[in-house]
Amino acid sequence: MLRIGLTGGIGSGKSLVSNVFRHLGMRVYVADTEAKRLMSENVLLIERIKELLGQEAYLDGELNTKFIAGKVFNDTSLLKGLNALVHPAVHEDFRTWSEALKEQPYVLEEAAILFESGGYRMMDYTVFVKAGKETRMQRVIARDGVSRQDVEARMKNQMEDSEKEKLADFIISNENNSMILSQIVDLHNYFLKLSK
Repeated sequence: MLRIGLTGGIGSGKSLVSNVFRHLGMRVYVADTEAKRLMSENVLLIERIKELLGQEAYLDGELNTKFIAGKVFNDTSLLKGLNALVHPAVHEDFRTWSEALKEQPYVLEEAAILFESGGYRMMDYTVFVKAGKETRMQRVIARDGVSRQDVEARMKNQMEDSEKEKLADFIISNENNSMILSQIVDLHNYFLKLSK
């Protein structure tokens, strides 16, 4: 079984690409979703997050994402601290999840910060979903109803696309005029061949 890492900057279309792979019958681990689950369920992780960010990180036992985002996206040392707690837990969870799916030809992990977190080292191959900065900006503003400044702040915390391109094994172009479906199907067929 192959492990494929799928990444791209905010607004690049990672989720769209993941959904196509799902429709092709493949299993996808969404790191952001699973990180939130672990941050809500893993008792040790919860305690460490409270130590780092304070008791307000949880309201009535629930993850206070708005408070956490407000703290970490404006303080790189807190973001690094939070990542240092969450990433190892996600890596371990992905490893356990993927081992339970050994009969699959390949599985994917969708992760916004696959390269930044070091998660790419666990992968056999990596796929980078690429879209221009302005395209991504407009998509996120429309999708999340946030300001341009909010999107720029989030983008600042991610590695430059040019760096991700150098690290990626494969690139899917997701500009408005690109034929994304054929790119994904070609990769799917390639991974199926490799897994035999």
